[in-house]
This record gives sequence, structure tokens and C-alpha cells, in this order.
Amino acid sequence: MTETTVVHADLDLLAERVEKAAALVQRLKEEKDRLEGVNQELTRRLRDTEAKLQGQDPSALVGEIQTLRKEQRHWEGERREVASRIETLVRKLEKLED
Repeated sequence: MTETTVVHADLDLLAERVEKAAALVQRLKEEKDRLEGVNQELTRRLRDTEAKLQGQDPSALVGEIQTLRKEQRHWEGERREVASRIETLVRKLEKLED
């Protein structure tokens, strides 16, 4: 190979690498823009949530959640009890049909 051919091959290789780097930079810029948009949306949502909670005592909210969970467990227990009683009644009705 002549020196000119080697230089052209090196230049072609360099050009290919530069194109790949430029494409990567472009993708990274697009990803950065996307992430900035996500960040802005999350910041907006955080501010909205903070505004909704403004003046509310977090410990009171936690207490209310605990109370609601207790009530939920109570209602689930009652629901299971009612379902059990219905099953018993259905079995008794089935025996009467026989």
C-alpha cells in the first residue's frame, strides 16, 4: 500500500468514528431532553401534592390510614363470616332438595 492509500483508509476510519460519535451525541441530547421533561412533570406533581397536603399534619394522616386499615380488616372479616353463613345455608337448602 502506498502512503496515500493508508492515509485515505485512516481518514475513512476516522470519518466513520466521528459519524458514530455524532449519532451518539444526538441520541444523548434527545435522551437528556426527554429526561428533563420527565423531571419537570415530576416536579409539577410534587408541588401539586405538597399544595394538597399544605396544612395537614402527616402524623394525623398516618393515624387516619391506620384507622382505615383496621376498618378494612374488620369489614373483610365480616364479609368472610357472611360468606361462610351463606355457604352453610346453601348446603342446608341442598339437603332439603334431596
